[in-house]
Amino acid sequence: MIRTLHRWPGLLALVLVTILSLSGAALSVFPAAGRIAAPQADQALTVAALAERIQAVYPGVEQIRRSPSGRITAYWFDQGAPGAAVIDPATGEGVASADPNQTQRWLTNLHRSLFLGDGGRMAMAAGAAALLVLSLSGAVLVARRAGGWRRWFAPLRGPLAGRLHVGIARVAVIGLVLSSATALWMTASTFDLLPDGGAAPMAPTEVSGEAGFAVERMPTLMQTPVAELRALSFPYPGDTSDVFKLRTDRGTGYLDQGDGRLLAWSDLTGWERVSETITMLHTGEGAALLGLVLGLMALGVPAMGATGVLVWLAGRRGRPSIRGNQPAGRAETIVLVGSEGGSTWGFAATLHAALTRAGQSVHVSPMSGFAPARYAAARRIILLAATYGDGAAPASAKGFLDRLNAMARAPDIPLAVLGFGDRSFPAWCAFARDVAAAAQAKGWPELLALDTIDRQSPQDFARWGRALGEALGIPLELSHQPVLPSTETLTLVARRDYGAGVQAPTAILRFALPRVPLWQRLLGGGFARFQAGDLIGILPEGSAVPRLYSLASARRDGFVEIVVRKHPGGLCSGQLTALEAGDTVTAFLRRNPAFHPGRGDTPLILIGAGTGIGPLAGFIRGNARDRPIHLFFGMRHPDSDFFYGEELRGWQGDGRLTRLVTAVSRGARPHYVQDALRAEATQVATLIRNGARVMVCGGRDMAAGVADALTGILAPAGLTPAILKAEGRYVEDVY
Repeated sequence: MIRTLHRWPGLLALVLVTILSLSGAALSVFPAAGRIAAPQADQALTVAALAERIQAVYPGVEQIRRSPSGRITAYWFDQGAPGAAVIDPATGEGVASADPNQTQRWLTNLHRSLFLGDGGRMAMAAGAAALLVLSLSGAVLVARRAGGWRRWFAPLRGPLAGRLHVGIARVAVIGLVLSSATALWMTASTFDLLPDGGAAPMAPTEVSGEAGFAVERMPTLMQTPVAELRALSFPYPGDTSDVFKLRTDRGTGYLDQGDGRLLAWSDLTGWERVSETITMLHTGEGAALLGLVLGLMALGVPAMGATGVLVWLAGRRGRPSIRGNQPAGRAETIVLVGSEGGSTWGFAATLHAALTRAGQSVHVSPMSGFAPARYAAARRIILLAATYGDGAAPASAKGFLDRLNAMARAPDIPLAVLGFGDRSFPAWCAFARDVAAAAQAKGWPELLALDTIDRQSPQDFARWGRALGEALGIPLELSHQPVLPSTETLTLVARRDYGAGVQAPTAILRFALPRVPLWQRLLGGGFARFQAGDLIGILPEGSAVPRLYSLASARRDGFVEIVVRKHPGGLCSGQLTALEAGDTVTAFLRRNPAFHPGRGDTPLILIGAGTGIGPLAGFIRGNARDRPIHLFFGMRHPDSDFFYGEELRGWQGDGRLTRLVTAVSRGARPHYVQDALRAEATQVATLIRNGARVMVCGGRDMAAGVADALTGILAPAGLTPAILKAEGRYVEDVY
C-alpha cells in the first residue's frame, strides 16, 4: 500500500513537482541575494531617525517599507509624480531602483500558478500535495529498506538508480515535507480557506486635528528600532484627520500627526505569527540561509524523479505482461508472486495461460499486494515464492509475512505454496518454507503441500502442474520455456592453464568488460555493477540451460574473470577451457548478495579448495582497506594447481591478505583444508569468538568436511556453524 501510494503520485505529478521544485530552488536565491545587495541599517537606528533622513531628501514621502531581507524602500510624490527608490538608511538617499526584479516576478508567477491564475494555483497546490505524499511515503519506504528509523543512513545496496534515489531522499525529505506543507498552507490562505486570525486596530476617530509634529520627536517611533519596522505610512498632505500608521514585528498602531501620541495599538495574534512563520519558512524571506538549504533540497526532486522512473521501468521489464489478467474481485484463482530478479513472473505467466485455457479465471499480482478482502470470488490462492539472499523476502513479496502474521485468522480459501530456488545454496527456498509454516500456524486450509522448483527447472514445474491439475479436477500441462536474462558477448583476453599434472585441466579465464549503455549504468543492470562472488551464466552451444560460475573479479577490477575446471563430458566446461584469446561466449550476470564479504573491518576467514578459490581471490584483490583476511586453501599439488599463487604472495606483501594456509591432498601425507583448520584450531576459534565471518567456497564434500571441522573447533566456545549461519557469519557457495 505504501509503495503504491508512493509510486503513482510520483508518476502522475512528475512534471508538476519538477516545475515546483526547480522554480522554488531558483526563487530561494533571491532572499539571500537581496540581503547581500541591500544597504543594511545600523542596529541602533530608530524609525524616527530613519524617517527624518528620508523626509529631508524626499519631502513628499508617503510610505517607508522594510522587507525581511533588510531592504528599505521609500515611496513619494514630487509635484504630483510618484517616485520610489531603495534607500541607504545611513543617508536617507535613494541608491537603487525599487522596480521589482522581472526574472523573480516571472519565476514567482510560474511557481505559484503556471501563469494560469486561480486554475494554475489549484494545479500547483495539487503538485504540492503530491510532493507531500511522496515525501512522507518515501520516508517510510527508506526506513523499511534501511531496517528501521535508527538505521536511516545505513549503507545501501542495489542498482545505482535505486541507491541514488534513496540516498537523495535521505537528505532532502525533511526539506521537501516542510516546503510542500507550507505551500499547501499558503494556498489555503490565498483562497480564504483559513481563518483570518487577527485584525488591525480600528482607525481612531478622535484626533488632535492638527498637523506638523516632527517625526523624529514621536515617542513611539523613537522607541522602535528599524530592525523591527515593516512599514510606516504618512498622513495625506493637508488632511488633519489622517494619522501615521506603523506596522512592526510586534503589531500595528496609529500615531497622531499633531502631537505624536500613540492613538491605538494591536499586537500580532498567535495565529498571525504562525502564518508569518510559515511564509518565512516557505519563501526564505527573513531566513535567507534556510531558504538556500531548502532550495538545494528541492533540486533533489528532478533527480529523484528521473531515478524513480528508471527504477519503475526496471521493475516493469522484470515483470512480463500477462494478457487477460482478471480483476482480483472476479477471479477464481489468485496467483501471488514473490520475485527478486523477475524469473518467477515468467512461471506465473505460464501458469496463468494454462489455467485460462482450462476455463479458469485467474488474477496474478505481487505477494506484497496480498489483500484477502479483495478476493470475493476466489476459490484458491497459489503463491509462487522465490527467496532473496539468506532467506529474506524478494522484492515483490515485501510485507507479505508481516501482513499474514498480523491477521486474526487466515482466509478460508485453500492455499498452495510453490518455492523457487537453487539447491546449492544453504537458504534453499527458505522464504517459501517460512510462508508455508506461517500459513500452517494460522490454520490456512491447504490445497497442495509445499513443493519446490530447483534452478528454474521446467520439468519440476510441469510435475507440480500435474499435481495441481489433479487437485483441481482438470487436466493441466505446464510447458514453461524459461526466458534468459539479457545477455552480453564476452571476449576472452587472457588465460592461465593449470592442472595438467594431476589430470584436472583448469583455466583462469579473463574476459574484457562489455560495453555498458548509460541506462544500464544508472540502473546497475547487466555488467554495469558486479562484485566478486556474484554469478555469471554461460549458455553453452547446443543447450538451452545455462551454467553458473562464481566471479573472481569485481567491476572496478576492469575485467570479468572465472576459474573453470574441465569435467569429463562437461558441455560448458569443455567449451570454456577450449577458448583462445579473441574467442567469445554469450553470458549474463546474476547477483549473489548472500556471498559478498560486506563492509566493515571485522576479520574474514576464507576457506576454499580447487576452483572455489575464484571468488575468494576476488575478495582479497578488492581488499584495499587491508581488512584482516585469513585464507585456508586446499589444492592437489602446488606445482599443478596452486591457483593465484603469485598473486596471493603479492597480496600478502601489500597487506591485502593477512595469512595464507595451504593444504596439499596429493603427496606422501595427504592434507585437506579441513585438516589445516584443525591444525590452526586455537587461532580460528579466537578469530570467530571475536566476530570473524567465515566464507566457504568449493565442492559439497569439502564444505561438509569444513563444517564438521568447525563444529569440533567451536564446541568449547558454545558455538556451532548453525549458530554462525543464523547470525549471518557463516556463508557458503557450494556446487
